[in-house]
Amino acid sequence: MAGLHLLKHMEGLSDEAVCARWVENPYHQFFCGEQHFRHKLPLDRSSMTRWRNRIGADKLELLLAETLRVAMETRAMPPQACEWVTVDTTVQTNAIAHPTDSHLLLRGIEWLNRIARKHGIKLRQSFLRVGRQARRNVSWLINGRGHKQAMRWVRKLRTCLGRLDRDIGCKIAGNEELEAAFAVVRERVAKILTQKAGSTDKLYALHAPEVECIAKGKARTRYEFGVKTSIAVTNARTAGGQFIVGMQALPGNPYDGHTLSGQIEQVERLTGVTVERAYVDRGYKGHQHGGQARVYIAHTRGITSPTIKRELRRQNAIEPIIGHTKSDGLLERNHLAGATGDAINAILVAAGHYLRLLVAWLTAILRALIAAWLSPALPKMAAA
Repeated sequence: MAGLHLLKHMEGLSDEAVCARWVENPYHQFFCGEQHFRHKLPLDRSSMTRWRNRIGADKLELLLAETLRVAMETRAMPPQACEWVTVDTTVQTNAIAHPTDSHLLLRGIEWLNRIARKHGIKLRQSFLRVGRQARRNVSWLINGRGHKQAMRWVRKLRTCLGRLDRDIGCKIAGNEELEAAFAVVRERVAKILTQKAGSTDKLYALHAPEVECIAKGKARTRYEFGVKTSIAVTNARTAGGQFIVGMQALPGNPYDGHTLSGQIEQVERLTGVTVERAYVDRGYKGHQHGGQARVYIAHTRGITSPTIKRELRRQNAIEPIIGHTKSDGLLERNHLAGATGDAINAILVAAGHYLRLLVAWLTAILRALIAAWLSPALPKMAAA
């Protein structure tokens, strides 16, 4: 099961895709410990979900630590490289639709109808047809000159959802079993009905209340919806590349400086090496890190050491690593549910990045060995 998850995040696949590829690929089967080729998957795909939930993020850190140990043993990354790290934060976006008011209100109507149908509750009016028509009208009018008309349809959607919620509340009153069945959805619907543009702690997805709106100052993406994630990489480029030595989800959208101590502690816990120097950007000002590691902030004046200056210039080298975790890995769109899924996905993304670098490193070694083995034979073949 651990091998399947490593393969999944190494190649950026879904659970279904990695299970299908495992049946076709003998190398994947050998990596997972099989001695003979299997023509059928020996487990159900849903077992991967249950295994992740049972193991949890804390125990999955052992898997990340093991990949680090392999990188050190193969000399792809020397242990002393972990003494100087670069730390930054990014956003792990969740698999949700863009959270517009009309979309959330329509989803609330559909969710209430689905649960009412499941429990056999006859509604006074479902509002499904009216809600979908209103949603279409909003999408047609909002981008043109009909902004006021679009807002009128949004208010109509909010009225329909409120009427439906009150109708269900009257019909389940006094029935503890039905009240428990509707408790979660009615709580979230009430939040959608009351939240406004300037509200804090807003709900952006009915099925994922943990999603947060994060503004990272990007010109192309003003707002991102997910969870803030901290990442630590080696400052120096090692023989095998630039490795991730720590990654963790940060629910609650905390200030970057307040997350630095926890990230350095995770690096030391995973690698067994004490961090001496940490390089960060100006978003970490006021971090108040009290550990042994010395923290250097980018664009700081008065630094005279040529070593520190050289390593500070490599602080931006963390950005391509973040890009690879999103384009090659699964950090760009997390499909795992809940805050636990955010934490698990962050750790497995780091492990997948390790494996991609290790495979490239071992492939380069194999090519060098083959070239060295063939080089004495080339002059003889040319002479013949």
